[in-house]
Amino acid sequence: MRTNGGVLAGAMAVIALATTVAFAQTSQEGRLSGLKLDGDKPIQIESDRLEVRENESIAIFTGNVSVVQGPTLLKSGKMTVHYANDGGSATTGSANIERLEVEGKVYVKSETQVATGDQGSFDMKSEVLVLSGKEVVLSEGDNVIVGCKLTVQMATGQAQLDGCGQASGGSGRVKMLLKPGSQQDR
Repeated sequence: MRTNGGVLAGAMAVIALATTVAFAQTSQEGRLSGLKLDGDKPIQIESDRLEVRENESIAIFTGNVSVVQGPTLLKSGKMTVHYANDGGSATTGSANIERLEVEGKVYVKSETQVATGDQGSFDMKSEVLVLSGKEVVLSEGDNVIVGCKLTVQMATGQAQLDGCGQASGGSGRVKMLLKPGSQQDR
C-alpha cells in the first residue's frame, strides 16, 4: 500500500535517528551525522491492516508493518500515527502528525546500521525519539551497543542510552563492543 508522505516521513524519522546515534561521527557543527532521511524520496508503507479512526485522530497500521524510504527499512508489529485535531484528515494524510508509536519487535535497518527494540515513539513537536525495550541493540558491522532506553533530541543531535537497571533483570549498565580498526573499515 502506498500512501502520502505525511504519515511515513514521520515514521521514518523515528527510525532513522535511532540508527544514527550508535556509531555516528560528530560533524563540524557538533551534531551527529550518519544516516539521513531522503525527504524527496517516496515512502512506502505496507501492513496487513490499516484502521483510520478520524474521531480519535489516529491511523493504526498492524501486522507485519514495513516502512521503506530509500535505503532505510522499518519493521514492526504495529505503528500508530497520532494526528493533531486541526481540521486535517487522517484518511488522506493531510492532518499534522503529533506523535508516532511503533511496537512489536521494532527493527530498523539503514545501509550500514541496525537498531532493534520492543517499542519506540517520536514526538514531532519536541523532536524527541525514544526507543526502548528489554534490550535495545544498535549495531554497525561488528560494533554493538546495548541498553534499554535510547533517547535522542533530534534538534541538537544529543543522544542518551540508559542501562536496563537491576529492577528489570538487567545488569544496570550500558554495554559496548567495538572492533579495533572498525572506523577504518568503512
